[in-house]
Amino acid sequence: MLNPFTWAGFGQWAFAASAFAFLLLVGWRWDRRRRDREATGLAEIAAFALTAVWALVVAGTGADTPLSQLFESFRSLGWLALSFALFTRDGRHSSVAPIRPMMAALVFVELLQPILFLMTLRDGTNAVALGMIFHISVLFRLLVATGALVLVHNLYAGAMAQQRAALRWTCAAMAMVWGYDLNLYTIAYLARAMPPELAALRGLAQLAAIGLLVIGAVRGRSALRFSPSRAVAFQSLSLLVIGAYMLVMVGAAQSLAWLGGNSSQLAQLGFVFVSSVLVVAIMPSGRVRGWLKVMLAKHFFQHRYDYRAEWLRFTRTIGRAGGQTPPLHERVVQALADITDSSAGLLLVPAESGELVLASRWQWPTADVPGEALAADHVPFFEKHSFIVDLDEVRSGIDYQGERAVVPEWLIEEHSAWALVPLLHFDRLVGLVVLARPPVARKLDWEDFDLLRVVGMQLASYLAEHAGQSALLEASRFDEFNRRMAFVMHDIKNLASQLSLLSRNAEKHAENPAFRADMLITLRNSADKLNALLARLSRYGGSGGERVDDVDAGDVMRAVAARYNAPGLIRVHVVYEGACHVLANREALEQVLLHLVQNGIDASPDGMAVFLQCNVDGMNGCIEVIDTGCGMSAEFMRNRLFKPFVSTKPGGFGIGAFEAREMVRAMRGKLDVESREGLGSRFSVRLPLAAAQPLMDSIQGEPKPAGGTQGKKVA
Repeated sequence: MLNPFTWAGFGQWAFAASAFAFLLLVGWRWDRRRRDREATGLAEIAAFALTAVWALVVAGTGADTPLSQLFESFRSLGWLALSFALFTRDGRHSSVAPIRPMMAALVFVELLQPILFLMTLRDGTNAVALGMIFHISVLFRLLVATGALVLVHNLYAGAMAQQRAALRWTCAAMAMVWGYDLNLYTIAYLARAMPPELAALRGLAQLAAIGLLVIGAVRGRSALRFSPSRAVAFQSLSLLVIGAYMLVMVGAAQSLAWLGGNSSQLAQLGFVFVSSVLVVAIMPSGRVRGWLKVMLAKHFFQHRYDYRAEWLRFTRTIGRAGGQTPPLHERVVQALADITDSSAGLLLVPAESGELVLASRWQWPTADVPGEALAADHVPFFEKHSFIVDLDEVRSGIDYQGERAVVPEWLIEEHSAWALVPLLHFDRLVGLVVLARPPVARKLDWEDFDLLRVVGMQLASYLAEHAGQSALLEASRFDEFNRRMAFVMHDIKNLASQLSLLSRNAEKHAENPAFRADMLITLRNSADKLNALLARLSRYGGSGGERVDDVDAGDVMRAVAARYNAPGLIRVHVVYEGACHVLANREALEQVLLHLVQNGIDASPDGMAVFLQCNVDGMNGCIEVIDTGCGMSAEFMRNRLFKPFVSTKPGGFGIGAFEAREMVRAMRGKLDVESREGLGSRFSVRLPLAAAQPLMDSIQGEPKPAGGTQGKKVA
C-alpha cells in the first residue's frame, strides 16, 4: 500500500473508499428493487457495480494502467445505460427518439477504447505509438463526457416541473461524474499527460456522487414523463452535430498528418474549401432548415407544436399596432400561415349576396382569384361541418364529407394552394383562409387540424368584432351625413323654387323676345338639374325608387363615350356593342357609367383609353367598363371602395362608388368589380333584360302591368 500522504497514496485510498461505498449502494439498491420492483433498478445496480469494480482496479493498479482504462470504459457504458433507462422510465419509447442517435454515437466512441487497449498491448515498447494512442484515448474520453453531460441536461430539463425533484439528485450525481471527467481529460489533452493531482482527487468526486445518490434514494422517486422542450432538443442536436464534426476533424487531421509532404497540404486546402462551400451553400437554405424542423417535429416529439410559443406568436401578430402594421385581414392570414410555416395565404369573406370574395392577400400576388371565389350555396358546408380541407387529398380523389363538391375549380388548379381553414363565429362563417404550400411539404394530421380549428375560431371573433365596429362607425357617419344633407337639401329646394318662380315671371314680363327666350332656356335647364339632384339625394331616404324603361345599353354607351371623345382625341372606346336592351332608368344608368368611366380615366396613365362593351349574360345585360390603370388591392376593394366618406382623391367626398352601386341596386341590378394591382380594373353593371321581364314576373308571382314594361316603377 502506498503512502497516503503522497498524491498516489491519497488517490489509492480515495478510490478504495469509493469502491466500498458503491458496493454498499449496490446491496441496498438490490434489496429495494426486490421489494419495489422498480424498472430502473437493474440499470442502477449495473452502473454502481461497474463503478465499484473500476474503483477497485484503480486502487490496486493505478489510474494510468491499460487495465484501469479498460474498466473505465465498462463504467462509462454502465452510466450511459442508466441514462437511457431513466429516459424510458415511463414506458413511452417514442419519447426516446431524439436520444437514440446520440446514445448510439457515445456507445460507439466508448467501444473504441478496447481497441486502443489492444494496440497498447501490441506497441508497449514504442514510445511514439503509446503517445499517439494516449492522445486519441483522451480525445474519445472528452467526446463521451461532453455527450453524457448533454444527456444529463436533457434528462433533467425535459422532465415536467413537478417530477424534476425525483431526478434532481441522480442527475446531480451523473453531472458530478461526467463534469469531473471533462475537466480532467481537457487538462490531460492539453498537457499530453495525465495530471497526478486531479487523477488522485477523482476518487473524492466519486464519493461526492455517492452522497448525492444516497440523498436522492432516501427522498424517494416519482414516475417520470419525458417531455423535452423544442429549445432543449435543438440545443442538444446542435451539440451532437458539433461533437460529430469535432470527431471528423480530428480523424481528418490525423489522416492528413500521416500523408505528409505536399499531398498533405493539398488535402488540407481541399478539405477546408469543400467544408466552407457546404456550410455557406446548405446551412442558410430555408428549405434545409424547414426540412430539419419538420423531420425533428415528426420523429422526435410527441407533439409537433409548442403551444405556448404558438400562442405568444399568434398574440404578437394579431395585437401589434403602429403606422407600418398591415391591415387586420392580412394579419389574420399571417397568423394562420405562421402555424404551418406556409409561405403565403388568402382571406375570403362573405359578400352581401352571400358568396365569398377575396378580402386580402398575404405574400401571394400571383394567385388568380375570380370575383366570386366561392358560391353562396357552398358556404353552409363549412358552417355545418367546420371542416378543414386538405386540398392535396381533394386533388387525389379523397372525399370524406363531400368537400370535393364545394371546393371551386380555381383552387384545384392552383397547385400552390394547400389547405382551406374556415373561420366560424357562433356557427356562422365569417371568413375562409387559403393557405399556400409550405417550403417543405408534409401531410396535415390531427394536431394541425385541432390547432388550426381553435385558432380559426379565435380569429373569427376578431373579424366579427372588427366588422361590428366598422358598422357602428359607418352608421355614425351616416347620421352626421344625414344631418348635414338635411340643410343642404333645404337650401337647394328653396333655390329651385326661386328659379321656378323667376322663370314664370319672366314669361309674363320680359319685353325682349330674344333675351326672354334665352333666359327661359337657361333657367329651365338649371331648375331641371336641381330637381334631378334633389331626386338623387332623396333616393337614400328609402322611400324613393327608379322609374325603369326599356333602354338600349349600346345607345347609352355611345352617349357616354361622346362626352369624353373629341376630334383627334379618343379617350373612351366602345369595343363591342351587341344588341342589349335592359330595364333601367336612362339618366341613372348614364350617371353610373359616367362615374365609372371618369374613375377609369383618372386611374389610367396619360394616353391610355377606357373601354366600354356590353353583352347578354343569361337573363341579364352586362355593361363592362375596363381600364388598364394601376388597379386596386383586394383589401381596398373589400374595405374602402364602396365605403362612403373614403376617397383617394384630394378633396373628394368619397360617395361616388357608393352612389353608383346604390343606383344600380335601385334598378334591381348588381355592380361587380375585378381588379389586379398593376394591371387594371373591370366594373360590370348587370341589369335585367327587358325581354326577360315577363319571365321574371311570373317566377316572382307579380302580375304584368298593362302597357308592358314601360313606365314600371321599381322599389
